[in-house]
Amino acid sequence: MLTLWGRTNSINVQKVIWTLGELDLDYTRIDAGMAFGVVDTPEYASRNPNRLVPTLDDDGYVLWESNTIVRYLAARYGAGRLYPEDLKARFIAEQWMDWQATNLYPALIPAFLGLIRQAPQFSDPATIEAARTKTEGFLAVLDAHLGANAFVAGEAFTMADIPAGASAWRWAAMPIAHEPRPNIARWLESLRGRPGFAGNIDLPLS
Repeated sequence: MLTLWGRTNSINVQKVIWTLGELDLDYTRIDAGMAFGVVDTPEYASRNPNRLVPTLDDDGYVLWESNTIVRYLAARYGAGRLYPEDLKARFIAEQWMDWQATNLYPALIPAFLGLIRQAPQFSDPATIEAARTKTEGFLAVLDAHLGANAFVAGEAFTMADIPAGASAWRWAAMPIAHEPRPNIARWLESLRGRPGFAGNIDLPLS
């Protein structure tokens, strides 16, 4: 039995929900984090000492860190589909998942917190513009890559498309100036019909 803790407006939770949808897995989701609380309880901390979301329990096997959860689900339930069996193809996917976590998402999060969450420490125009410039630099890298590849890890949809796709979609939905990225636009359009995307990733930002 799969149980997922996390709120649906968290991009990290959305990545896991999208993966579960791709794999057509039944699961129970428990709202947690921000207004829902839960994460500060001793019971939750026993599962995730960081007191963050998401947390996944797969029949007693507990994981946290969203990209790790995506990898695990893809490997256990989607080997040969979401999780490439070829070693070199798999590590191309791993490479881009790490790139999302260490480059793309950290670049865009200050603008998201300033524009959408309206956090005072991120709301000044200089901070938002710096985030925009940095994010667009990373998106230029992704756009060039997608000019030669249908999906992030090559010609097939894999686990690598989920973190990058969730981040790129969130950026595209933000009320901020965007540079034209035709290859990202084509790729995002191809993701819209994927299982687990509709109603989970394409939500109003909050």
